[in-house]
Amino acid sequence: MTKTLLSLGHGYSARALAPLLLADGWTIHGTTRSPDKAEALRAEGVIPHVTPGDLSAPLAVATHLLISAGPDAEGDPMLRDLRDQITAIAPRLDWAGYLSTTGVYGDHQGGWVDEDTPLTPSTRRGQWRVAAEAEWRAIPGLPLHIFRLAGIYGPGRGPFAKVRNGTARRIVKPGQVFSRIHVEDIAQTLAASIARPDPGAVYNLCDDDPAPPQDVIAHAAALLGRPLPPEEDFATAEMTPMARSFYAESKRVRNDRIKRDLDVTLKYPTYREGLADLLTRETE
Repeated sequence: MTKTLLSLGHGYSARALAPLLLADGWTIHGTTRSPDKAEALRAEGVIPHVTPGDLSAPLAVATHLLISAGPDAEGDPMLRDLRDQITAIAPRLDWAGYLSTTGVYGDHQGGWVDEDTPLTPSTRRGQWRVAAEAEWRAIPGLPLHIFRLAGIYGPGRGPFAKVRNGTARRIVKPGQVFSRIHVEDIAQTLAASIARPDPGAVYNLCDDDPAPPQDVIAHAAALLGRPLPPEEDFATAEMTPMARSFYAESKRVRNDRIKRDLDVTLKYPTYREGLADLLTRETE
């Protein structure tokens, strides 16, 4: 039987996974809200479906389900539209994955968290994610795996453009650290989970080096041979409410489980390897 992935909200991380599965003969259906993006997905070998729209055909053939679309104040958008259909197919799926966020853990003032840490989100987006995780877990028979992603970077999502054009900022908040993950390490971890399903499992996806954000910008500037952007005090820096909210939580996220249970070896164990790779791709 052909392995068929239905990717709900086929965005940045799912698009990194797709080539790995397509190379093994998979069929992939991906949803998007944009007709323009649909054509881009088709060019990548993914069968596009513009939503809202009828997804009965891909739901009928799916063996695997990946959910990337984020929730809002009213809950998970995919479950709002598709709960009954997903509930109907859940028992025959081989694997389902939900891409969540490490924001569900809340603020730990720079302390370490793992998959067993209680969920105490302090932001509205984190609270929505906790609720969405619970919604997906409540579907009977769904072979659900939850992936809690740290800050995602990769091709097209690096700091180099801002460093080059002089808009990069080194916002300093004492004690602040973030965990992050290269999109290709997300893709390989998802593929590893698909290869060895463990319904009910939860995995943190992050690299080995939680670091202050200003250190990442400084390293990017050094790689480019550009002047170090000046430090700005978080307390007085002009920032949008959204940007400031990212600094509301500080924690170090453990990734031992993906290494132990899925035998994942990170391609980019720290931001240093990741940024070096991005710069190499940009100059090729």
